[in-house]
Amino acid sequence: MGVAFKDLIISKEISLEELNGKIIFLDAFNILYQFLTTIRGRDGSLLTDSKGNVTSHLTGLFSRTANLLQKGIKPVFVFDGEAPELKKRTRENRVEIKQEAERRFLEAKKHENLADMKKYASRTTKLNYQLIDESKQLIKNFGIPIVQAPSEGEAQASYMAQKLEGYAVGSQDFDALIHGAPKLIRNLSVTGKRKKTRTFGYETITPEIIELSDNLNNLGIDQNQLICLAMLIGTDYNPKGIKGIGPKNALKLVKQHGNDFDSLFKEVKWTEHFDFSWETVYYLIKKIPTTDSYELEWQEIDEEAIKEFLVERHDFSLERVETTLQKLRKEKKEKNQKSLMDF
Repeated sequence: MGVAFKDLIISKEISLEELNGKIIFLDAFNILYQFLTTIRGRDGSLLTDSKGNVTSHLTGLFSRTANLLQKGIKPVFVFDGEAPELKKRTRENRVEIKQEAERRFLEAKKHENLADMKKYASRTTKLNYQLIDESKQLIKNFGIPIVQAPSEGEAQASYMAQKLEGYAVGSQDFDALIHGAPKLIRNLSVTGKRKKTRTFGYETITPEIIELSDNLNNLGIDQNQLICLAMLIGTDYNPKGIKGIGPKNALKLVKQHGNDFDSLFKEVKWTEHFDFSWETVYYLIKKIPTTDSYELEWQEIDEEAIKEFLVERHDFSLERVETTLQKLRKEKKEKNQKSLMDF
């Protein structure tokens, strides 16, 4: 879901070329959910191979990963671990939402309403162990590091970015900011035009970079206050936040109370909205588990393994896969030649 910071955050456009040679920590679950939600047929159905196995995630992952590598970006995929108990509760509540979406999808299917079929089908998206394992296998075949977070992937990615082991965190959500990511890049590898929600128009999409320090200065608050601001608006641990308080009003309240968080949450009547204390959410975000048990090493692309996995096992077009791999070979050759000339 993510924190609704959009109306408060300042950002600037950035080109993929500006990220050449930089390490980006990618929130793997965020990316995979994006692929499973958007890469579907006209009727909302997921892409599958001849054996009925879902391939939407692999289609998106292959294309995006290759594109990032062609731009000289060094991605690291960070996967979620054990979800905090409060997030598990949120997921349980979302089951009913998915069930309602499934009901509406079947109703639309009965009336052959393709637009509604696609709309409601995307809301039933689920990420299971098979899809996760397949994604990890493809990433490994690309020679790209995988980091297994003990808990939240964005928290782990933010932790590594704070240690200056990479340039930024890549995610569509703003959650990395409350976990202290110095830099967040959104719309990574998403360029061109995208259809606007519930309209017939299109909007231009370009990658954007968000600097945490710039935003804290602009908002006039510190990192701890940013966490409280997120809690008022709503996080994955207290969805929807405090009813009736939007982002701008939440910012006003946070600034009024300074670092007296007890008075802040007393004024907004936290206990009338949630059956757990504000401290529970606050310290969950502040002290979420991270790990130093990982290796950031990039290997050579295993082209044969990629072709066997995608073409032989999942019916991808050999021509399409080979064309993409050929572009990567060309990019690597040109990079090596440039390095020799610089030397």
